[in-house]
Amino acid sequence: MTTLAGKSVLLIIGGGIAAYKTHELVRLMKTRGAAVRIILSKAAEQFVTPLSLASLSGEKVYTSLFSLTDEVEMGHIQLSRAADLLVVAPATADLMAKMAHGLADDLASTALLATDKRVLVAPAMNVRMWRHPATIRNVETLKLDGVAVVGPNDGEMACGEFGPGRMAEPNEILAAIIDMLKPRAQPLAGKKVVITAGPTREPIDPVRFISNHSSGKQGYAIARAAADLGAEAILVSGPVSLPLPPGVQVMPVETAQEMLEMCEGEMPADIAIFTAAVADWRVAAESHEKLKKTGSGPPSLTLIENPDILATISRSAKRPRIVVGFAAETERVTEHAAQKLKNKGCDLIVANDVSRDSGVFGGDRNTVHLVSAAGVEDWPPLSKDDVAQKLMERLAQMLVPQQKAAE
Repeated sequence: MTTLAGKSVLLIIGGGIAAYKTHELVRLMKTRGAAVRIILSKAAEQFVTPLSLASLSGEKVYTSLFSLTDEVEMGHIQLSRAADLLVVAPATADLMAKMAHGLADDLASTALLATDKRVLVAPAMNVRMWRHPATIRNVETLKLDGVAVVGPNDGEMACGEFGPGRMAEPNEILAAIIDMLKPRAQPLAGKKVVITAGPTREPIDPVRFISNHSSGKQGYAIARAAADLGAEAILVSGPVSLPLPPGVQVMPVETAQEMLEMCEGEMPADIAIFTAAVADWRVAAESHEKLKKTGSGPPSLTLIENPDILATISRSAKRPRIVVGFAAETERVTEHAAQKLKNKGCDLIVANDVSRDSGVFGGDRNTVHLVSAAGVEDWPPLSKDDVAQKLMERLAQMLVPQQKAAE
């Protein structure tokens, strides 16, 4: 089989006992036709040798950031960018921490920081290290940066403990590599998709505002998925603490009024998806000075309604061909979503439960219900990335009959 023919993989081997599995991984990639270059970290040299890996790959193995010969033949910048995919296996806790925080003190971490290509990591470590809050945070950061993860598996460790932390088997890593390198259909090529994400902030005075707990993760994932399917993805984002998604044009805003004006300025579009948790109300008269305690009780704030962005765009003369709203509910989720669909004039509502115990706000998973005129479609619990991918694929399919009807 030549499923990787013409593809180049840069394999970065971290320092863990699972490094011995990389011999088989290199062999499998080579039998599928891939060109394999290898960076061996200093710690990895305690487990495998450059000679054995060079023999299997048919390529020189790189080990030092400061080798002048290597820099002349293949600079570390070019080494990372010449590959179609970077694979880190085993990805140790230390190496993933460097990746998550942008550290670059050796050839492996420098190549990872310098790359503009996709990255796949296969974690391997002790179960306690895998479950440590620092590792959990680092893995979440890497996923938000677009890094793909395969494994780890449950099993017995070299230290004798049992649990998650075993590196995925070479054939599992190979399957992930093939999936990441296979040609991607781009059904949204030439289409414009506008997405809103995050909360809005409605000022009370120069230091206080009305807002909510929305993290923006679902909207950012949808923007990434739209770009992956070939769309011109425009992300109108409230204030969040997330990395900018690659291939997406981000338009930062603060208030609901700013978000509406930005969205209107991006019309016409083929699809508009409103995931932002827009504040329903704002203060009628924002104070230009910080409100002080006076001893006579809290100030009285008069609230007025914010513009309804979803309804406004749905009824606009420049209405997108497909308009999707999100309904963040705490009870009677699908019932409220069905009413919202009717009131707003949109095509779909993606409803989810954001009650305190759901873990949706700020979390990485979501359980959504797709509400349309045809009824309710319940989706199983999925990662927010999977929700985004599934939703965008569905919307791409919906555009086809609409386009034929327009023609």
